[in-house]
Amino acid sequence: MNSRWIDIKAQDGGRFKGYLSLPHQAKKGGKGPGIVLIQEVFGVNSHIQGVADQYASDGYTVLAPDIFWRMQPMVDLGYGPEDLQKGIGYMQKFDFVAGVKDLAASVAALRGLPECTGKVASLGYCMGGMLSYLCAANAGVDAAVCYYGGGIHTKLEEAGKIKCPVLFHFAGNDGYIPVSAVEAVKQTFAGREGARIDVYPGVDHGFNCWDRPAYNQQSSALARGRSLSFLATTIS
Repeated sequence: MNSRWIDIKAQDGGRFKGYLSLPHQAKKGGKGPGIVLIQEVFGVNSHIQGVADQYASDGYTVLAPDIFWRMQPMVDLGYGPEDLQKGIGYMQKFDFVAGVKDLAASVAALRGLPECTGKVASLGYCMGGMLSYLCAANAGVDAAVCYYGGGIHTKLEEAGKIKCPVLFHFAGNDGYIPVSAVEAVKQTFAGREGARIDVYPGVDHGFNCWDRPAYNQQSSALARGRSLSFLATTIS
């Protein structure tokens, strides 16, 4: 893969890192639409880097910013119980307002790269799914994909700000997101052009992550196919 870490300038003057993965043809002058890939509570770890490389192999210029940098730069956790508790601890202390501003800075940084053709989507998992939703409302993205975004139902007042296409993926048996929360999102976006909500029966939170016990190959592949189709029609 053609990847590297880059510096991103925050709106308040600080600097933080982002993992940049470029399309395979980038060395020959190739470019691609942009994706700001938003981490789970485990940081920009090997899995998130792998997902960035995966979308880069599909021709996208992908930037995964280190959004925990204000607390602890370069958090890189695994999926065991101890690391899960550490990740939850970071999430509980996370400043979502500052985080969305950092993501807006990431969107701007990605748009400014010569390898990015201009249109940029946000795509996030778990906490990152919630942040992708907030990016759709506040960070000027051209489209948003939200995988099992916990807490979206508590921020539905933001929905009116969303003018771009948005795709939601929810797990049917999510241990963190109740069915009532998914129903609230469905009701809010009912009839909204450009909004799609898919629920995957019988799978749990984190079904996309191949490093977690909840991984489900069929649902992961189906959701990824839908995400690629969505991205191909919204930012390509």
